[in-house]
Amino acid sequence: MVNDFAADGALAQAIPGFKPREPQRLMADAVSQAIDDKRELVVEAGTGTGKTYAYLAPALRSGKKVIISTGSKALQDQLYSRDLPTVARALKFKGVLALLKGRSNYLCLERLEQQSMAGGELAAQAMSDLVHLRGWSSETVDGDISTCGGVAEDSPVWPLVTSTNDNCLGSDCPLYQDCFVVKARRKAMDADVVVVNHHLFLADMVVKESGFAELIPQADVMIFDEAHQVPDIASQYFGQQLSSKQLLDLAKDINIAYRTEVRDAQQLQKSADRLAQSAQDFRLALGDPGFRGNLRELLASSNIQRALLLLDDALELCYDVAKLSLGRSALLDAAFERAALYRGRLKRLKDVSQPGFSYWYECNSRHFVLALTPLSVSDRFREVMNERPASWIFTSATLAVNEQMTHFVERLGVASAKTLILNSPFDFARQALLCVPRNLPSPNQPGSARQMARMLLPLIEANNGRCFFLCTSHQMMRELAEQFRAMLTLPVLLQGETSKGELLKQFIAAGNAVLVATSSFWEGVDVRGDALSLVIIDKLPFTSPDDPLLKARMEDCKLRGGDPFDEVQLPDAVITLKQGVGRLIRDVDDRGVLVICDNRLVMRPYGAVFLNSLPPTPRTRDIQQAVDFLRPPSAQ
Repeated sequence: MVNDFAADGALAQAIPGFKPREPQRLMADAVSQAIDDKRELVVEAGTGTGKTYAYLAPALRSGKKVIISTGSKALQDQLYSRDLPTVARALKFKGVLALLKGRSNYLCLERLEQQSMAGGELAAQAMSDLVHLRGWSSETVDGDISTCGGVAEDSPVWPLVTSTNDNCLGSDCPLYQDCFVVKARRKAMDADVVVVNHHLFLADMVVKESGFAELIPQADVMIFDEAHQVPDIASQYFGQQLSSKQLLDLAKDINIAYRTEVRDAQQLQKSADRLAQSAQDFRLALGDPGFRGNLRELLASSNIQRALLLLDDALELCYDVAKLSLGRSALLDAAFERAALYRGRLKRLKDVSQPGFSYWYECNSRHFVLALTPLSVSDRFREVMNERPASWIFTSATLAVNEQMTHFVERLGVASAKTLILNSPFDFARQALLCVPRNLPSPNQPGSARQMARMLLPLIEANNGRCFFLCTSHQMMRELAEQFRAMLTLPVLLQGETSKGELLKQFIAAGNAVLVATSSFWEGVDVRGDALSLVIIDKLPFTSPDDPLLKARMEDCKLRGGDPFDEVQLPDAVITLKQGVGRLIRDVDDRGVLVICDNRLVMRPYGAVFLNSLPPTPRTRDIQQAVDFLRPPSAQ
C-alpha cells in the first residue's frame, strides 16, 4: 500500500506532477489500517495534504464495496469525473465506478409527460424550456439534469419535470422501467465504488426514502469527505420539515390529475386552489422575509394559529376529495398519501412540548419552512453506524478546534474513533500574512461598511483586486458591494447576481475583480495561483445569537452542565473561520494576505483559540505592512 505514494510508486508513475508528501502517506496508511480493522477513523487533513488521493488509493486497493459521500453535488461531480478515474487508472483498478445523486437531479419522464399534456399557465420561457427538454429527453443516456445545456439552472420548469421523495409514484409509475433514477440505482447496486453526497446518504439511512437503502448495508467502507458538514445535515434528516414548496407542489399535482385523468371530479380543482391559497396566506401571516425564528413563540400568536388551522383544513379537504377518486390515477393516489403525510407532520410541528428539539421557521419573499430539529444527533448517528458494521472514515480540512477533535467526535457520536491531525505542508510563514487592522469601526455602528471599505481600499488597489471579501451577513455584503462599486474602477462581483459557478468564472476571467460574498463562498471554492491573493473577512463568524437552533443547542448544553459559549458557539465559529481562511493558500506557490476585520481576535481571551486553530502565519496590525507584502519583490 505504502508504495503507491513513493517517488517511484504507482501514482508518481501515472500522474504528471505527482510529488510524494509525508502527510498524504500517513493519512493513506491510517485509512488502509481502518479498512483492514473495520474501525472508525477521523482525519483532519490541512489544505494541500492531498486527502482525496490519500483515501481513494487504499479504498480502491481494498477490493471491498466502497461508498464515498461528499458535501455537495459540485464536489461529487469533480470526484467522479476527475479524481476517481485518475487514481483508478494509476492503480489499474478493474472495478466498476458509479455516481448516484438525489432523485431531483434526474429528469422524471412521467412528470415531463404530464406537464406536456396538462399545458396550462406556463410562461413563454418555461414553455420553450419544456419543448427543449422533450428533445433532450430522447437523447440523454442518464437523465442527469446538470448535463442539459440550453435550460437555465434556475428555470421554473425544473421542479415540474423532476420528482421528489414525496411525489414520486415509485413502482406504480407507468414509466418505471425507463426511469433514470431506477437505472442510476441499479448501476450503483452493481458497482464497487459509489460516489454520493451527504444529503442523499442521510436521507436514505434515516428515512429510507431515497430507495437505495439496500445498497448501504452491503458496503464495507463508508468514507465522508467534507465531514465537518455531516452533523448539521444529519440534524435536518433526524427532524421533521414542512414547506410551502411541498404544499404548492401537492396542489399542482392534484390540479394536473384533474386536468388529465379525473376530469369529472371538479372538487379536486377547488380543493387544490384552496390549499395553494391557504399556503400563501400563511406565508403572509409570517411577516417580513429573510428571518429564521422560534416556532414555539410563533405558535403562541392567535393570528398564526388561525392561519395554521385554515392550512390544516385545506389539507384535510384535499385528502377527503382525493379519497373519493382513489384507484383512478396513480398521480392522485400518490397525492392522497402525501396529504396524509403532511397532515401528520403539521400535527407533530404544532405539538411544541417535546423536549430535546429546536422548533423553528424560516421565510423568504415567497416561501416558508416549518421545522423541528433534534439538538443532538450523536445517539441517532451512533445507532445508524451500529446497524451497519463497516469501516467509517471521516475527513475534512476543518475538524479540529484548538488542535483537539473533541467537538466533532462528540457531536457525531464517534468518540471511540481513532483521530489524526495532519497539518498543511504549505509554508505559511513564507507564503502568507495575517492582518488584523487597527482602528476598526465597531461592527454595528451606522456607516461601518463605508469606513471599512475606505480603510481597505489601499490594500485592494495595491493587489489590483484579485480579492474575496467574505461577509457574515447578507446586509453587510450588499452594503460593502455598493461602497466598492462607488469607490473602485475594478469589477465588483456580488453573490446572488448570478449562479456561483458563473461568478467564479467571471472572477477568474477578469483577473482583477473583487468578489463580495457570504456563506456559500466560505467553503468548497478552489481558486489557485495569482487569481486570488487577498481574502478579507468582515468579522468572526459567530452564528447570530437569535438563531433558534443555536439558542436551543446552547440551552441544552447549559442543562447538561456545560458552557454554551465554549462548547457550542466558539467551536462552530472556529470551524467556519478555518473554512474561509482556507480559500487563500491553495498551492505551494500561492502567496497572499488574509485580513480579519475583528478586534476580538486580539483583544478577547478566546481570540487565542481562533489563532491556535489557524495555520501558523506571521501577523501584523499595520495595513501598510500588508500592502508591502503584496507588492512583487521587484517593486519593493
